Amino acid sequence: MKPQLLSTLPGYSRDAFGADLLAGITVAMVAIPLSLAIAIASGAPPATGLITAGIAGLLISLFGGSHVQIGGPTGAFIVVVYGVIAAHGYDGLVLATLLAGIILLIAGFFRAGNLIALVPESVVSGFTIGIAVIIASSQIGDLFGLTTGDVPAAFLPKLAALWSVRDTVNWSSFGIGALSILLILLLRAGLPRFPGLIVAIGATSALAAALDLPVETIQSRFGDLPRSLPAPQLPYISYARVVELLPSALVIAFLAGVESLLSALVADRMIGARHRPNAEILAQGAANLGSALFGGLPATGAIARTATNIRAGGRTPVAGLVHAATVLLAMVFAADLVGHLALPALAGLLILTAWNMSEPPRWRSYLRGTRSDTALLGLTLVLTVFVDLTVAIGVGVSVGLALRLRRRRVPPADWSPPDR
Repeated sequence: MKPQLLSTLPGYSRDAFGADLLAGITVAMVAIPLSLAIAIASGAPPATGLITAGIAGLLISLFGGSHVQIGGPTGAFIVVVYGVIAAHGYDGLVLATLLAGIILLIAGFFRAGNLIALVPESVVSGFTIGIAVIIASSQIGDLFGLTTGDVPAAFLPKLAALWSVRDTVNWSSFGIGALSILLILLLRAGLPRFPGLIVAIGATSALAAALDLPVETIQSRFGDLPRSLPAPQLPYISYARVVELLPSALVIAFLAGVESLLSALVADRMIGARHRPNAEILAQGAANLGSALFGGLPATGAIARTATNIRAGGRTPVAGLVHAATVLLAMVFAADLVGHLALPALAGLLILTAWNMSEPPRWRSYLRGTRSDTALLGLTLVLTVFVDLTVAIGVGVSVGLALRLRRRRVPPADWSPPDR
């Protein structure tokens, strides 16, 4: 369970640091707008996204078992975080994140990282697509500039509430959001190694400001961003509160563990290395504890940002440390600029993220799979969207393990997780 950083530092060269430095700064430019967008979509203050990317990203790179893992808030958490905040307040989310960190530390101590192979791929794909549907629906209001007020968390009531205010569409907001999506796609296609997210979001936000369009920004809705980290503190803890939030903490721990290990597997294939799963689980525990102490969001390994790090030349955990430091420095020295980012542009970014999470190129292969796998994926998806993520995971994993026991000698799935 030795951290990968300790294994890579002996013989570390100046050239390796140069490559990691450039990669870390590049991935930070991707992480900043994405972390802000995830925090806002989760119903949390925007700054908590940056705090999470900085603190949790730092701890994941310090103690993790992957050479190139980049940690921070991810889209997979939006649904559960939004639900916890709605039901228990932000202080409840912080406690749930703290409990999840403890659960992950215990899991890492007992070497539970090796159990990832037991989670059926159909379950992962089903709730990932379900989460993508919920994320996209949650961004319709900001993309179209709708005057919504409080929108219900449940999927169908949310759609009904959005439809009821369809006459408040702000076409300037929609234009900025649509343009941000277009720019991101063009930059990804033409300059795949370029940090196009920050450029696209920054350019469309600047356009909205230059034309004085009636478009909401982070600052106009949430006020000025803080220019420093908050002092670390424990949330209110009581036996009743712990029992109340334990189910949410288990879901957070499950998502953090599964997504971080899947991300590490993808990274291994890209660079021809092997990660240490139990060290990675321990790092996720430390990261969620650290994030909670600073009032941040749940964190895990981020597949899309990890892939960006690799494509930019990062090869050791030093790149992740540079990424975390860059995010925190941006929070301190560029808070005013960040505050002027347009909310429709961030909504467009999240809708595109949700589309990538759902992996459209693989939809046909899902339908060509076995009946049981297709049914399990559909069951998990429906439960995620229309019932509850906790129920979806519990039922999906239980049914999936029962099917695996029935098949017995079926080889393990070839994991190919989505771009989150």
